[in-house]
Amino acid sequence: MDQSKSATGQEPRGGDRVDQSLAHVSLGEAVRRRLDCANFEPDSERGRIEDGGRHASREILPAFAEPVHVGRPNIGNTEAFLRLAAAMLERRWLTNNGPLLQELERRLAAFLGVKHCIAMCNGTIALEIAIRALGLSGEVIVPSYTFVATAHALFWQGITPVFADIDADTHNLDPAAVRRMITPRTTGIIGVHLWGRAAPTAELRQIADEHGLKLIFDAAHAFGASHGNQMIGSFGDAEVFSFHATKFFNTFEGGAVTTNNDDLAEAMRLIRNFGFSGFDNVIHPGTNGKMTEICAAMGLVNLDAIDEMIAANRRNYMAYKAAFAGVPGLTLLPYDEATHCNFQYVVLEIGPEASLDRDEIVVALHEQNVLARKYFWPGCHRLAPYRDLFPHAGLMLPNTEVIADRVIVLPTGTAVQPDVCAQIANFIVAISKNRSNGEAA
Repeated sequence: MDQSKSATGQEPRGGDRVDQSLAHVSLGEAVRRRLDCANFEPDSERGRIEDGGRHASREILPAFAEPVHVGRPNIGNTEAFLRLAAAMLERRWLTNNGPLLQELERRLAAFLGVKHCIAMCNGTIALEIAIRALGLSGEVIVPSYTFVATAHALFWQGITPVFADIDADTHNLDPAAVRRMITPRTTGIIGVHLWGRAAPTAELRQIADEHGLKLIFDAAHAFGASHGNQMIGSFGDAEVFSFHATKFFNTFEGGAVTTNNDDLAEAMRLIRNFGFSGFDNVIHPGTNGKMTEICAAMGLVNLDAIDEMIAANRRNYMAYKAAFAGVPGLTLLPYDEATHCNFQYVVLEIGPEASLDRDEIVVALHEQNVLARKYFWPGCHRLAPYRDLFPHAGLMLPNTEVIADRVIVLPTGTAVQPDVCAQIANFIVAISKNRSNGEAA
């Protein structure tokens, strides 16, 4: 799409502006003014309109004074956090497997119903350490429709990520596509629980067992979610979580690997601390993957507030769901409430019957300071270095290419209220209907 075009598909005009005296207006008013702009006449860089017989210049201002992000950090009880931080400073134990870190690991393991939780400095390092501890090499099959860190964690270690296609309905790995990509060099599969909805765990486990492959799940989106009656965290040989600031459960920055394999857990604990076993005794190659005490403190406080955070996400999701119901071409990705859901991502798919394409809607939202995102466009296979290494990968990824061009992720979290979500959704519906009415005319 030509990024210089407005959401109506027309070149920006000088009159596409809102009166400064109105300051930041509602999205409903923004829609009305956006439609009225078709009648404005350009006057150099400023438009002029009739206003009670007088001509007045109008300058565009977004509907929101501050950017509305897809996800701003959720923060639990501030006083509780400060108490933990003060005690940490009193102990002068800031890192290296401190008491807060140990408590967080115990509580996370119990929450997820898994034997071992190894907390790390971030999710990418956690994935790299899991890959190294499992001895992966050669080729590992991954989706292209994921955050690029999933592929980078392999490539960084001299392993070739082989991209398999997704299921167009679930956005998760398609087991049949995984089978097609297996070669004699394949040593593992990394499934991704995209949007917090479980990957096909049983099917991927069967494929891995048939071919003697290791199986990891990237659970960066899936903390607090379940698959059937089982919490995500104990599937495959290991599962990897991200606790980055933008995740609904965060530790400022952090991550973790969970597993029920005792030997694997021990290996990962060694690797995250340079391979040290006691003082002056290195028994394994390693790196620095340790989570600090201040990050663990944030994790403990946020874990106490997790139910409230999920409830906020669900309220926002329901506001969007109500607004988009029955609108052709605008499909909100559903969550199965028979399982535990974290509702972390509000994923809108723009179908071919929609009157505006995905990029037009994103441009229109950005004009209003709503920073919707095109996750995970254009797919890892079209990012460096993979686009140069595998220039024809898209031929094997038809669903990935279609979905990557259709998806918008919308703002949610405790920093966004349901009425704001409804305004955003209503704005999308209104500009879509305007295009439809214009075409009909």
